[in-house]
Amino acid sequence: MLFETIRLALRSVRRNALRSFLTLLGIVIGVAAVIAMITIGSGTTEKVKQDIAKLGSNLLTVYSLRPMRGGDTNFTPRALNERDMEGLLDGLGDVRAISATSQQTSRVVYGANNLAAQVTGADTDFFIARDWDVVSGRTFTESEVRGGGNVCLVGQTVRTTFFGDGDPADAAIRVGRMSCRIIGVLEPKGTSGFGQDQDNVVVMPISTFQRRIAGDRDIGQILIAVNDGVSTAEVTEEVKAILRQTRRIAPDQEDNFDVRDMTQVADAMTSTTTVMTGMLGALAGVSLLVGGIGIMNIMLVSVTERTREIGIRLAIGAHEKHILVQFLVEATVLSLLGGLIGIVLGLSLAGLATATLSIPFVPSMSVILLAVGFSGLIGMVFGFFPALRGARLDPIDALRHE
Repeated sequence: MLFETIRLALRSVRRNALRSFLTLLGIVIGVAAVIAMITIGSGTTEKVKQDIAKLGSNLLTVYSLRPMRGGDTNFTPRALNERDMEGLLDGLGDVRAISATSQQTSRVVYGANNLAAQVTGADTDFFIARDWDVVSGRTFTESEVRGGGNVCLVGQTVRTTFFGDGDPADAAIRVGRMSCRIIGVLEPKGTSGFGQDQDNVVVMPISTFQRRIAGDRDIGQILIAVNDGVSTAEVTEEVKAILRQTRRIAPDQEDNFDVRDMTQVADAMTSTTTVMTGMLGALAGVSLLVGGIGIMNIMLVSVTERTREIGIRLAIGAHEKHILVQFLVEATVLSLLGGLIGIVLGLSLAGLATATLSIPFVPSMSVILLAVGFSGLIGMVFGFFPALRGARLDPIDALRHE
């Protein structure tokens, strides 16, 4: 019985192909918009997670604070130094690496080519803290870090600019006013979530950087990579307690440093993209409501056009429930067809958008199934009133209808 009803519904759709297509267009657009928005939003969220992960997993960043212009502060500004670094090395236990780093944009020259690159002074733990591998060559030795050796590693952007696909090992480049020998090439990291090219970098021993580039002994940042399974919030509190002691901050004074938890940054950015995705998805879902109204409208027209057919079926013994089921199935089939077409269109648009925006294509099977179910539900809900109206027609009046 059900299969026969579905067959009659499909025949009715084919009989009025253009009208059926225009009717389900609202459902198609609604489902396609919801699928596309949620898929693009999921891809954006995944891209944010990947970009944060590139900075290092379970990473804490310590940096000194500066007074805000025109604002009142209750702390004395002071750069990070070796004493702070030693306090953290002695006091922290559940960490994989602690690295002192400093950064500055400098002109890098090789032959006739030059570019402005991010020059980073670091120690051997920097590569562990940043989860940054070397694709060729090696990292610094402890003696090179202590002695301030004129050696450096370059990112893929620097390598490509100066050497193309060639091996830059042992080549000498000029960074600012100093010359350094390339001992390794870093793996590509790509663009960060903040729009910075992470591969446009030259990394050298921090002692070399301080003496030859910065001209002081200050430390720009301290990177702390927390062990897996350890709460970064707890380690953050330990870091603050240690630094307040090493920096001799009185109990009534504010911290003159800050600790940034990249896990919290990732959660905040992910939460923001999730909320935006939900809002866009809800906005796109309004067109589903419009599509449902269109289905109700066309089913009412269909009941009016087929009044004599309904009268004949009732006169030869059909029950009201048969008429109700027939029109209800027609509305549901029409809506489901729109939903299926909308899913294909939505995934296609999402695939095109993710390829253009260079974000991951992350379709959600649960969202797709929900879209199918929701489109079918819309057909049932908005098709019920026209179906009920057709089922309650008086057979005699229906047979007299012209």
